This record gives sequence, structure tokens and C-alpha cells, in this order.
Amino acid sequence: MNNKSVIDALLGSNEPAVKLKTYLRLLNHDYETSEVKKLTTNLKKKSPVIKNLFSYLPKDDSSKTFHVYTKWQGAHWIMSHLADIGYPPGDNDLVQSINREMKWLLGRKLKLVIAGRTRFCASQDGNGLYSAISLGFFDDRSRLLAERLVDHQWEDGGWNCDRKPEARNSSYHESLIPLRALIHYLEVEKNPLVQKAVEQAAELFLKRKFYRRISDGNVINQKWLMLHYPPYWHYDVLMALKVLGEADKLQDKRCKEALDLLESKRLEDGGFPKEAKYCQSSNQNARYFSPADWKGVNNKKMNEWVTIDSLYILKKANRIDID
Repeated sequence: MNNKSVIDALLGSNEPAVKLKTYLRLLNHDYETSEVKKLTTNLKKKSPVIKNLFSYLPKDDSSKTFHVYTKWQGAHWIMSHLADIGYPPGDNDLVQSINREMKWLLGRKLKLVIAGRTRFCASQDGNGLYSAISLGFFDDRSRLLAERLVDHQWEDGGWNCDRKPEARNSSYHESLIPLRALIHYLEVEKNPLVQKAVEQAAELFLKRKFYRRISDGNVINQKWLMLHYPPYWHYDVLMALKVLGEADKLQDKRCKEALDLLESKRLEDGGFPKEAKYCQSSNQNARYFSPADWKGVNNKKMNEWVTIDSLYILKKANRIDID
């Protein structure tokens, strides 16, 4: 299986955003290399994905757009996509979106304590924090979000919004995105409390080998074994491995089974398929419409976005050599 041919295919994509993410995630480029500089010049015009995402963001104070959390057209989701792609930080066209999201996130009241645990949608704070950091808008508001995540972390390392008093385990859906945000927080500001929170949250997934119950070893949810892009707030093994890769945890022996599973899904051409989806891009009036076309489900055809993430994971795990 030739890794170079897969990289060549990604760099030959008709979508500039695919090329950008390939350079940044797989080929160790940064925003100052000539290839990336050339690619990011007028990126909003050249990339259909980026152009469509930006078309749903507010342009000024008077812009009327969807609520920031509207699925999947709100700024909350769109900025998280831009961040995940590696859109260049510091674009002033994103200021309105960042301000609206921060106002919404920090304006929420989080006083719901049931059975001694704070219940709130930590994935929302996590996505907002991750977007702000990655897109170049780290400030005191970001610190407040990180502080809130640390303060309300459950004993087992995660977070949960379940209001049932008997809920005593953290939610995978609510815990993975905050973990990612706090990992990136440490890249811009060292904080021992955040570092401790990252270690505890990572352990939540590692001790279950990403998808197995501790009690009997059975798979918790078969959907978690399928490859999605984007996952939005949903948990799956691809996103989990990617986040643990960003935390430099993939050398842990408890990652082996999940890494083996991912490798088993590789296609003959070296790419990886998109096995399921949580959005559609054909009817903008339907539920879960995505402004960007992330391509459909096809178990026999390489999906560029899934392939980039999968190769990144295998590279971080020292299972393939791309350089």
C-alpha cells in the first residue's frame, strides 16, 4: 500500500481545503511555507467548502443569521469546521461570529446541580473554545470557558448534561470535544489545572479502549465503530483517536485495538471510506442541512476528509511513514 500515492491524490484534490489540511496535518507544513501561503491566498473564493461555510456567517452587527447553535448552519458548527480544516487564524471576517458565540456561551446559566454533579452541555463550551484558539481569537473569554470546564469536570474525567439523578458516568459525546479544546489550550497557555483535566479526560476513553464497557468488555455502541466526517457532537472511534493523537496518547497500549480497527477499514487504494453521516447537503430547507458538501457515504470509495484524519492518526501512532 503506497502512502505517497494517497498523499498525491489528496494534493490533487479539486477542493483546496483538502490540500490545506493535507499540508498541515500530514506533511508538517505551517502557514509560512510557500505551498500553504499560495493555497491560502483568496481561499474563501477558491474553495467551495470554505466559501459555502462563510456564506452562513454574519458579516456585521446587523447581519441576520441562524442562531449560533442551529444544526448545522449556525456559527458554532461552521467555525468548528474551519478550525478542524486548519483555516488560517486571525481572519477579521470571523470576529462577528466569535463575538456572537462567546456572548451566547458565557451568557448561559450553569446552575443545574443534580446529585452533586453539574449538568451542562460541555461540548458546546468545548467547541467554542477550540474554535477560538484555532482561529486565532484566544483571549480572556477563552480562559473563562476553560475555567468552567475544569471546575465542572466529573470525578471520572468527563462531563455530562444528563438530568437523570442516577446518571453517574460521563457522556462520551459531551466529553471528547472539551478534551480536544483543553489540549489545544495548553498549546497557547500552560496551566497545571488544565493539564490535570486533560489527563483525567483522556483516561475516561483509554480505560474503556475507546468503546468498551468496563463491566463486561462489550462494545457500548456499534455506531461508534463507524467512520464519520464531520462527526459534529457525535462520538466515534475516528474522532476519538484523532483527539487522543493530538494529546500524544496513541502509544498507550490501550489504543491498540482501536488502531487495529481503523487500519482494517483501509481500502485497496490506501484511502478510507465514509461509513455513515449526520448531515445532508442537498436540501437546505431540510433538517441537518450542511452548507458544505462533505460527500456522501460509500464504503468502497475513499473519502478525502476521513482519509486525512485516518492517516494523521496512523502517523501519530507510528504505524505509517509519510515523510
